[in-house]
Amino acid sequence: MASSPVVPPGGRFPIPSTSSKPLLALRCAPAIKPYLPEDTSAPAAFIVDAPLTHLQIDNAAPIDLPTHGLLGELVVSIKVDGHTLADGPVALNASKAELSFSLRGLKPRAAAYDVECSATYTSLELKSKPQTFSAKTTLSYLPSPPDGRSVTKMDLRTGALLAKPATGKGGQYETVFPVGFYTDFGGYLATNLSVINEIKAQGFTVIHPIPTYDNLTALAEVVQRMEEVGIYLMYDMRWTYMNSTAVAEEVNRIKNSPALLLWYTGDEPDGTSDPLNATSIAYDLIYSLDGYHPVSLVLNCENYYWTQYTAGTDIVMQDTYMIGLNATWSVEWNTPCTPDYGDCGCDNCKGEFEDISTRMDEFAERRFIDGWELSKAMWTVPQGFGGSEYWSRVPTGLEFVVQSVLAINHGALGVVSWSAPTTDYITASAALLSRSLTTMKDFILNPYATFEHAYIDRVDVGIWTARFDLSSVSGGLALKALIHRQVLDSGAKLSGHVITLESVGTGGFILGI
Repeated sequence: MASSPVVPPGGRFPIPSTSSKPLLALRCAPAIKPYLPEDTSAPAAFIVDAPLTHLQIDNAAPIDLPTHGLLGELVVSIKVDGHTLADGPVALNASKAELSFSLRGLKPRAAAYDVECSATYTSLELKSKPQTFSAKTTLSYLPSPPDGRSVTKMDLRTGALLAKPATGKGGQYETVFPVGFYTDFGGYLATNLSVINEIKAQGFTVIHPIPTYDNLTALAEVVQRMEEVGIYLMYDMRWTYMNSTAVAEEVNRIKNSPALLLWYTGDEPDGTSDPLNATSIAYDLIYSLDGYHPVSLVLNCENYYWTQYTAGTDIVMQDTYMIGLNATWSVEWNTPCTPDYGDCGCDNCKGEFEDISTRMDEFAERRFIDGWELSKAMWTVPQGFGGSEYWSRVPTGLEFVVQSVLAINHGALGVVSWSAPTTDYITASAALLSRSLTTMKDFILNPYATFEHAYIDRVDVGIWTARFDLSSVSGGLALKALIHRQVLDSGAKLSGHVITLESVGTGGFILGI
């Protein structure tokens, strides 16, 4: 408020110090979380990152490198209880290199296995002693779930979710690119179950009911209808995640639903009075009760105790609401907005679409610095509301798509907007985006696809290239050749104009912002 003193909020993400010598930051993780007994018939894998840097990031250690010639490779060994599960060469600076292993030597159990990863580097040019590096991770190898309980696996090679159909009537695991809305429960879903049928028919893949769930009978009916139509559930515990008894009751109530895709705990816990470790406590409790579904949360602040809150999640979301606001003067509190003072509705924003890509890039950079690039995914929460508080208007449908695709181009693997019901224009545009992703997800969520990104004159381009069984050549070059002509001829520099291009083996989003 205007009478409030200017107090720096603190909690800034620390800037890593710089080393004069090159550093190696070894990281490792299982390719899939969790593995199940059904996975023993196929090779499992660990993935290894071996980035070279001069920044003092997590687990970085000095490495002596040759001054010229090839950098060489690491010999990596991965052990559980002293037993080697996997080993092999990994190139320096490799990202997500795979080392195969078999689950047959392990017993499925509720507790995760502690994993030790070690690497040895020898430089023939330097003729020095072998240098050793180490990292730790965990391996989740769970017993087969009880009949009827769904399982959502995370493919940590990409961060994608893998799930069987939400109906629970068989089927294979498929990648899921969640697109949907935080959706009013008591006055919308619970009072007209046919709305769920409509949401499914429009092409959305997930519903995130907004609590409170005062009527448990209505909640059961909503979940049952979601199972019947086959749409996934994102279950929200924002008002209960700090109450262990309530969390246990909710997890045990919902965990057997075949529609359950993932849990959601803190709703913008940063910047509130919620304890810094509350999300981690909830995370551990949920995994002790149900290790078969990942956990998510959303952060509101641009830079406020990011590491502490993100420690308690598998999926970190951002909700940069930048449309229809004054980013420098608070229309709610009649105060200026600075990094240390004021609230303009979008923390440290400029009121431009680039606020979204900047936030996504910052989250990705911090995830890397903290050593979590192999274990945590990022999603986005587009603005689907307006006309009150800080926001003078509702976004257009095209602006909604720009928000979403811009975040996808910068790493988002899920799009869940606040909130439904919204305008018909936004609903139709979001549904169109969701239907387009039934094809695009085969590129975006493909662990063997390559991704290229370009940003020129406020045109943001994301290109995914992959090889499929029916394609003998990559279509990446063909798409790149089309970019200049398609963007200019279509008028894509107009705000909100989106092009989706498909070519042999290539998919991409191009948008002018």
